[in-house]
Amino acid sequence: MEQYKQEFIRFMVRSGVLTFGDFVTKSGRNTPYFINTGNYRTGAQAHRLGQFYAACITEHMKSGEIPQDINVLFGPAYKGIPLAVSTAIALSAEYGRDVNYCFNRKEKKDHGEGGNMVGHQLTAGDRVLITEDVITAGTAVRETLPLLLQRENVRVEGLVVSVDRMERGKGEKTAIAELYEDFGIRTYPIVTVREVIDTLYNTEVDGKIFIDDAVRSAMEDYLEKYCVKQNA
Repeated sequence: MEQYKQEFIRFMVRSGVLTFGDFVTKSGRNTPYFINTGNYRTGAQAHRLGQFYAACITEHMKSGEIPQDINVLFGPAYKGIPLAVSTAIALSAEYGRDVNYCFNRKEKKDHGEGGNMVGHQLTAGDRVLITEDVITAGTAVRETLPLLLQRENVRVEGLVVSVDRMERGKGEKTAIAELYEDFGIRTYPIVTVREVIDTLYNTEVDGKIFIDDAVRSAMEDYLEKYCVKQNA
């Protein structure tokens, strides 16, 4: 596992973004762990977060999975907005790659310039990456994609997320696999839930163990119930 992935997992824990307990996901599933990027709250955290997203994007550009000529980052309102902005800053500052960013309004503006998009106004030829927090069942992404796909000659080249929970979507395949089948869009997670377990199990972060035997057992039970086996 790449070092930046392990650092990102510890960063999420330290930031109170990756937590363990009893939660309910947007898709209505009871889960023993939760990722809430709304808990990032400082400039230093936003700076570091953008660096992790930028590292993931750059890694997949080098492998040829993400095109080199991406020119727009789209952050779905609301949690995707700071992700797009911080990632655009990091790509410029760390890698010399200046890209546009934009995000949607929850409600269409009916005064001033109007419209439901803020920042870069998408035009023909744009190649877009979506920045989101986490993929569970893919519900939030499906709500957002029509905003982009309805624009003629704008290509959505991928989705970058913090964590792939490796869960089923609407059927028996992973949410990521379903998004690709339905829209032709690939997802690039910084880490997977399996990498989270492997990194944190019985390992201290700032003197505390977050995944002990009990937490790991609960997570494995959840994976067995809702996730697609890797060899399936």
